[in-house]
This record gives sequence, structure tokens and C-alpha cells, in this order.
Amino acid sequence: MYDRFNRSIDYLRISVTDRCNLRCRYCMPEEGIHLLRHEDILSFDEITGFTRVAVAKGIRKVRITGGEPLVRKGIVTLVKMIAGIKEIVDLSMTTNGTLLKHFAGDLKKAGLHRVNISLDTIDPERFEYITRGGNINDVFEGIDAAKKSGILPVKINCVVKESKEEEDARGVTEFCLKNDLEIRYIRQMDLVQGHFSAVDGGTGGNCALCNRLRLTANGKLKPCLFSDIEFDVRDLGYEKAIMKAVGVKPESGSNNLTGGFFNIGG
Repeated sequence: MYDRFNRSIDYLRISVTDRCNLRCRYCMPEEGIHLLRHEDILSFDEITGFTRVAVAKGIRKVRITGGEPLVRKGIVTLVKMIAGIKEIVDLSMTTNGTLLKHFAGDLKKAGLHRVNISLDTIDPERFEYITRGGNINDVFEGIDAAKKSGILPVKINCVVKESKEEEDARGVTEFCLKNDLEIRYIRQMDLVQGHFSAVDGGTGGNCALCNRLRLTANGKLKPCLFSDIEFDVRDLGYEKAIMKAVGVKPESGSNNLTGGFFNIGG
């Protein structure tokens, strides 16, 4: 499946919830958000059905995101359903890691291949400040649980303001080196202003190589994170929404005035 710029579109990111158990300052507004109604959120059958159609069109990599995906009730069941689509070669999840110690073993058995865990500092007080109340020990325990369960490699997503040479980022780098973890540095983005850059250690943020579609928790298919373009998969049907999204995928991102990281998945 190719877009009009000859990019092979083979990667689907699925936001399964707009809810999160943390309130990270660069992601969640201090005043909170207007949460989706439960009836507006795609069911597991809808998510799996859409994914089957996307795979038939050429999708081979799937990443489950949120919000925080582990707060979605029955998430292990959904992972097992998606893992049952045999053509998927890479099934991963992005999580803040705070609940992972409770789910790692079951997620591995369900078919999850690997996990990305958000960690922007290893200082407990800084972590509590950034997340507005989080406990960093929960993340450390989640990382250990993922490794012991065989969800490998464990990758760390570290958000930076400017570069990996910042004090917090250097601490995370050292932690990753000591604990055999891969790390990616993601410069803090602004959807409204259109500020983004290539991920250091990953392929995100490089528009020329973008191979992604994004499905929101309420069924909007987006061809680009930094764009307001979206197609309702319930209204259009799965295949038509996919083909429309691929057909108008922009050459590069601009800005997004209608969404947020908490409901698109970053």
C-alpha cells in the first residue's frame, strides 16, 4: 500500500483509550480533558475488525497506544485478538510503565512482542513533578517485569526539550546503559504550533520515511499526527477510510488544531 509520495504504508498505531493514570505536563492540560463517552470508544471487535482490513491492505506493524493503554479494561484480551492476525510481524505497545508489573506476563502470553516505556528522568521528585504525582518506582518495577517476561527489547522513550545532553536525559541514558535498555530521545512537540523533529534513535518525525496511519480511540483514522485530516471508520467503513487516508496523506506535517497526544497516541 503506497501513498502518492511512494511511501510504503505498513504501520498502524491504535489508540485504545483517551484515559491515563498520569498527568504529564507536556501531554495533559492541567485542567484535565473532556473524556470520551464509553459508547463512543471503539469496541475490541471493531478494533480487531479494522486491523484485519488494514492488514489485508498491507499493514504489518501494529502499535497499541493511549492515553495509557493499560487502563483499558480487558487490554490483554485485545492484544490476544490482534496477535491472532498472523500477517502482523511486529505487535508492540507504548506505555508509561506504571501498571506494567501487573500485566507483563499476561501480555507476553497474549502475543505482545515488545514495549516502549516513557521515562523522562530517573529522579523521583522530578518524575513526580513531570507526571503530576506519579511514583517512579512503579515504572522501574514495570521495566523489570517486562524483561523477566521476555517482552524484548524494552525501549525507553525519553522526552527532551532540546537535546539528550540535558541533565534528566543524561540520567536516563546512564540508567539504560546499566540495565540493557534501548533509548530514543524525542524532542518535545507542539501540535498546535507544528513543532516536531526527527527522533534521535528512531524513525519518527522524519516525514520522508513516514509509513504510519493512526486510529483514535473513537474511530478517527488519521494519516498524519501533525494534521487535522481524519476519516471516521464507522461512517465510511474500514476499507474506504483506509484508502482515503492513504490517498491524502500529506508529504509533511504542518499543525494539528483538533487533537492532542492524550487521544492520538503521540
